[in-house]
Amino acid sequence: MSDNTYDKGRLNLPFVGFCTFAKSPICEDWDNIKADVAFMGAPFDCGTQWRSGARMGPRGVREASTLFSFGHGGAYDHEDDVMYMDGVNMVDIGDADMVHTDTEKSHANIEYGVRKILESGALPVVVGGDHSVNAPIIRAFEGKGPLHIIQIDAHLDFVDERHGVRFGHGNPIRRASEQDHITGMTQLGIRNVSSSNRDDHQAARDAGSTILSVRQVRKLGVQGVLDLIPKGVNYYITIDIDGFDPSIAPGTGTPSHGGFLYYEVMEILQGVAHMGEVVGIDLCEVAPDYDQTGTTSILAAQVLMNLIGYVFHARNLRPKGQ
Repeated sequence: MSDNTYDKGRLNLPFVGFCTFAKSPICEDWDNIKADVAFMGAPFDCGTQWRSGARMGPRGVREASTLFSFGHGGAYDHEDDVMYMDGVNMVDIGDADMVHTDTEKSHANIEYGVRKILESGALPVVVGGDHSVNAPIIRAFEGKGPLHIIQIDAHLDFVDERHGVRFGHGNPIRRASEQDHITGMTQLGIRNVSSSNRDDHQAARDAGSTILSVRQVRKLGVQGVLDLIPKGVNYYITIDIDGFDPSIAPGTGTPSHGGFLYYEVMEILQGVAHMGEVVGIDLCEVAPDYDQTGTTSILAAQVLMNLIGYVFHARNLRPKGQ
């Protein structure tokens, strides 16, 4: 009979048990969040301009994430010789309540959830939903700046207003730039048609944004990109899954060919985590019904699990108080 510690208790395979993010404990009392990381779903997709379905993103990512819960107290990376996630306490607080057709109320509920996470001292990790959910998340950070936004996306999301719409999934980074606690943006992966017009690009640059396409990122290399990101500020990371190429992430409403591959994104985000404090994360636009293989949801879960691991490992390496 084996004496292996891992043979004790339940085997708890990925397809067994309750489906929370990485099988983390549920916390329904938002006034009593005690964790290093709090995962929240924001299943809102009324901001989409083409294919809906991202409202099912949080559920799909949760299910996919159970694959990465079947470990040994962490995730060992032999390349880095690091046991990521070791000792990181994570809870799943469920979803912000959605009121169908009511953007203002739904966004207010998302903002409330993020504020509760921040009050607890946990790192908020939010899964949308379409990218419009970034607007209320960023509002929740009021008074907690300065923040620099790192955006992975095929689209600039810097539209000001069209036919009165100011809070769709084409507006969030413009809305973020209007907040006093946002001091700049680094927008990576922006490409192809349907990614704002020349005036929007200029407005983003005027607001302090560095905009790089996939090809420009590849030409610069990881360190070249990191060298363009301001130092000495806290970072907020927002990831639109369509920043990745549709060959590995077809399950999204607005796929754009010519996107990133996995390590191109992760090496940059790992570098960001070591450059300064990452204080919030969202990942949006996963629409599972467009990908019957489930690979898009798996990619999203894998990105988040590794990114959370990078963030906490980097924190542990920093001198206390920095």
